[in-house]
Amino acid sequence: MATTDKASTRDRLLDAAAQLFYRDGVSIGIEALCRTAGVSKRSMYQLFDSKDEMLAASLERRIPRYEAQFAPADPDSATPRERILYVFEQVEKAAADPGYLGCPYLAVLVELKDPEHPASQVARAVKEGLREIFRTQAEKGGARDPELLARQLMLIFDGAGVRAGARVEHLDDGLATTTVTALLDAAGVE
Repeated sequence: MATTDKASTRDRLLDAAAQLFYRDGVSIGIEALCRTAGVSKRSMYQLFDSKDEMLAASLERRIPRYEAQFAPADPDSATPRERILYVFEQVEKAAADPGYLGCPYLAVLVELKDPEHPASQVARAVKEGLREIFRTQAEKGGARDPELLARQLMLIFDGAGVRAGARVEHLDDGLATTTVTALLDAAGVE
């Protein structure tokens, strides 16, 4: 039974961390995290050595859901171009949600500014994974320079997310997909 209680406590802490770090930033205090999770600080420190470790674990836990939102239902039937555009269609949909604040992984990288921080390492790996997906699809789609196109797509992905999350840009008019379509055309992606 103790294992179930620990898993439940751990899950509550990671859920609270994901919510608060995304909404309020990584500077949120331990007291607020524990209060939101309904967990004592003692219990938190029994599960995690530090807030930094909890932040990294929270980000790792979100990876499958984060990656799944950008994968088409039937990826084998989609062309590389369609797979790339699908990612940006999902960003446009997500940005319409009033609670959207941009990419949680980019937010962590920007806030922490420390490449050695455990959460920065998780976030960087996720962002590099997305860049690699773009590069692979660009190569399969016949892009003249898949690496350059992947970097350009990341700029659009991150820029669109940040601007929409800060409420200085709206993506409901297809701005991201229109921009990506132009890039794909220019790069020769089919």
